[in-house]
This record gives sequence, C-alpha cells and structure tokens, in this order.
Amino acid sequence: MRFVLTIILMLWAGLASAEPYPAYQSLGVNDFAKVLTAAEVKSLDAKLGDLRDKTGIEFTVLTLPSRSDYDPSPTLESFATRLFNGWGIGNAERNDGILLMVLVQDREVRIELGSGYSPEYDIPAQDIIRTAILPAFRDGDLPGGIAAGSDEIISRIADRWAQGLPPTATAKSSEGLFDTILRYVVYLFFGAAAVLILLGQRLRGRFKRCPNCGHRGLDTSREVTTPATRTTTGQGVWISRCPQCGWTGRESFTTPARGRSSGGSFGGGRSSGGGASGRW
Repeated sequence: MRFVLTIILMLWAGLASAEPYPAYQSLGVNDFAKVLTAAEVKSLDAKLGDLRDKTGIEFTVLTLPSRSDYDPSPTLESFATRLFNGWGIGNAERNDGILLMVLVQDREVRIELGSGYSPEYDIPAQDIIRTAILPAFRDGDLPGGIAAGSDEIISRIADRWAQGLPPTATAKSSEGLFDTILRYVVYLFFGAAAVLILLGQRLRGRFKRCPNCGHRGLDTSREVTTPATRTTTGQGVWISRCPQCGWTGRESFTTPARGRSSGGSFGGGRSSGGGASGRW
C-alpha cells in the first residue's frame, strides 16, 4: 500500500511541475508544430492582422505537436480554455478573442471562442471544423485545412460578430442531429473536467498525515500570491489544513513566466469554454 501511495504522489508531483501551456510568440500564428511554410505563415498572419486592425478582434492560430508536453488536462476542451485564458486572447471588456488550435500528434483540433460570443456561435464553429478543416486534415493537408478554416472563421464568426449580426445559418443535412448531440456531449465532458480539476486540487493532501496529530487526510488549497507576467515568474502557496486538530501548513511554489510576444500582448480576454472540437 505504501508503494502505491508513493507512486501516486510521484505522479502528482510530476504533473504539478509541468508548464500549463506554452508561451506565445505572436498575436497571429504560433506554428510550434512546424506544419506551415514561411510563406504560409506570412499569408495567414496578414489575414489575422487585417482582421485585428479592422475589427479589434484577436484571432490567433496555434499548432502544437501534442498537449501531453504540457500540464495535462482531462480533455482537449479544458486544455484549450486554460490556454486561452492564460494568454488572455481578446479584448478584456468584449471577450471577443478566437483561438484555432491544432494538435498534430493527438489528431485534435479546437476552435475556442471568447465568452462574449453567444452559444449560437458554437454551431457554425462545429460546421467549420466538419466541412472545412477535417476533410483537408484527413487527406494529410494540414496547411490547407488551417487556411480554409481560418477564412471561414473570419467570414462566418468574426466579421459577423463585429457587425452585430448573428452567425450565418448552417445548411441542414442528415448529420444535423448528430452535430447537435455531439455539441451537448462536449458541454457535458467540459463540465465534468472542471469538476475533476477542482476535486483534484481538494484531494492533493488526502494521502498525507498531519504532522501535529497524525490524522490522515489534509484539506489543501492553492493560492497565487504574485501572478506571473510576460517576463517574470509568479509565486504561490499550497495551504494544507488538518480538519482534526486545525494545524495549518504552507508550501511555496513557482509558476513559469507567460512568455513575451514579439508583436505585443493580447488584450486580457477570457473564454468560458465555448466553441467546437474535432478529431481526424
């Protein structure tokens, strides 16, 4: 039993030390998986920059080899939301940012929308993945799928939101019911993931004994005392409390710097988990 508990604690320590998400290098294209040529990056960056200049909407494209290289989240959706909010994509008041994320080795794609977009925008997001992105990805054309998906996101979501218009209607098809069911399944998974993360934080000290009374099972909480910036690390503290005798202990930790963008900083926007996902 002691061996099993040791393994669990070692795994937990490894997860806690992993970086939660990569630091961005551009407000436009962050091609960390190296799937785009220099010319393709330049072309896509120009479109995203033009959108940003005309509407103020921050739309960024991110490619990664795998999300397993970072602090693992239970789902693609929770990882995307954490990354979106960590970067602060979009205007802080309008929350109108957009993230197109492609995980090459995981064969996953996600369109994450800022919390300013109503849930009805999830429908065209799912349709864009199904009709514009996944067919190209399944043919091995990742650059083509990224380009086509980005164009559709700009025309069907970003431009219309900027004009105060509802998203474009999705053509009815035999897969309409399936898409609707899939969308609600994604919502359920995302909600469950959030619960698991909260429970995980609460259970962090369940295998530890109180150094004062020996009671097994400490209540733990995580508090960030100094948030990380683009250039400096942050500081925080794990707080452990014994429900039996009231003993309290503190353990400091460091969070990685969020990185510096060569093209400026995002506007501090947030996402509530809206958008759509796909796998090929």
